[in-house]
Amino acid sequence: MRERLTHFREILRYVPRFRDRVFVIALDGAVVEDENFPNLLLDIALLRSLSIRVVLVHGAAHQIRRYAAQLNVTPSDLVGTGITDRETLNVALTASNRVTHEILEGLSANDLRAACPNAVVAHPAGILGGVDHQFTGKVERVDVPLLQTLLEHDVVPVVPPIGIDGAGASYRLNSDAVAVEIAKALRAVKLVYLNTEGGVRDGDTVVRQMTVQEAENFLKKRRAEMTPEAVTKLTHALRAGKEGIERVHIIDGREQEGLLGEVFSNEGIGTLVYANEYQAIRAAQKKDVRAVHALIQQGVQNDELVKRTRAELEKIIGDYFVFEVDRNLVACVALHMYPEQNKAEVASVFVDQRYENKGIGGKLIQFAEGVARGRGIGTLFCLSTQAINYFVQKGGFKLGTPDDLPPARREKYEAHGRKSQVLVKALTV
Repeated sequence: MRERLTHFREILRYVPRFRDRVFVIALDGAVVEDENFPNLLLDIALLRSLSIRVVLVHGAAHQIRRYAAQLNVTPSDLVGTGITDRETLNVALTASNRVTHEILEGLSANDLRAACPNAVVAHPAGILGGVDHQFTGKVERVDVPLLQTLLEHDVVPVVPPIGIDGAGASYRLNSDAVAVEIAKALRAVKLVYLNTEGGVRDGDTVVRQMTVQEAENFLKKRRAEMTPEAVTKLTHALRAGKEGIERVHIIDGREQEGLLGEVFSNEGIGTLVYANEYQAIRAAQKKDVRAVHALIQQGVQNDELVKRTRAELEKIIGDYFVFEVDRNLVACVALHMYPEQNKAEVASVFVDQRYENKGIGGKLIQFAEGVARGRGIGTLFCLSTQAINYFVQKGGFKLGTPDDLPPARREKYEAHGRKSQVLVKALTV
């Protein structure tokens, strides 16, 4: 019960930011047939109840493969990027219509109105590399007024991987590419890819976050090791990020509450590719006292930090800097000035345990050092009982003695009796 309540509170933190904004959710055909699909529809219903506008884009490769086998047809292409001959187009139309209908059925069962609009105008991909791609198409434009009208009337658009040109001819499209174009056209705040592989993997580990640049470098280095599914998802996530979509998520659509866990939590369950500054250090404000105090309390329990009351913290909150992840405070550092001795203390460095080993502590220390340099401070010092090696090896500090402390700070040091190690660093201003 407590976990559910915590999860609900975490969702509520995000609601004001996402209200009346658009999420484009792209589902692979295999996700629609998975046993978790009814739960996914409940998650979508919850998004709608929070006034988040949802557009669904679906693929059909899984169904095309099955229908082609039933008809004894060998599809010329499964994902809408290769050659689509007439037989494959016919199979794709049948498969896509079936998937669209299943989604509409599911949305109706959850009291959600939905429609399949002819909102994607396509044209033939043409001759690529000397090869005619026949009925494979490219998105020419998205009928934004049509989609916006549906969204404004609480209707969920369900968009298949089929486009139609001005003459009424149909073309097979790649659903991942369609999702990008719709997200761009509607200025969506999130594009979510739901597949059956989960997030991008680096060996056995899911990469939780990537900047657009990191995603581009990852593709260059690891493309040969990735599955075709992972390549196309990351390629389109990268393109979406470059073309204005701030957040692109790649997650396993078979995981219960995976959609909510991804978009309404800091950690997520898949891979986030982000275009803007997702992480930031800023000066703490009075509104941050509660969150900073909670972080410090974690450090006190681990005997890493000296205990401070909320009242004490309120008086010196101006000395603190905080590290945010997607506007949530996850780490802090304090810089206490002793101008008469031309010294400053780096203190209260603490990172929420969920974000340990990500380099955040180092970034905070470097930031505090930069602030001290900017203020003309000549010597930085800190006190530590457990992170001595870290400050020496990573921060460039050297072992010092209590004699290196300003008189006022030494008096407190001796009063506490913690026998912390004094570390010092000379700054070149």
